[in-house]
Amino acid sequence: MNKTKLTYFEKEDILHLAISDEPESGSIELSPNITAELNEKGELIGVEILNASGFFRDSILESIQAKMLRFSDVQIA
Repeated sequence: MNKTKLTYFEKEDILHLAISDEPESGSIELSPNITAELNEKGELIGVEILNASGFFRDSILESIQAKMLRFSDVQIA
């Protein structure tokens, strides 16, 4: 495997994570906005996230809310 490369296309709001420079032979849609890119052996070589800013915003907020709920439960006990 080669160096990991992260590229953000601001105009399109797409984040692309390449973990190999091998050619893409296929892909699997993991969710409506996340696609795993595969080489000819079916190994993961990259990930593409559409609407990346919203995806990360929502993921971070969900994580913080979950931690705050756990923190709140500990404080109450």
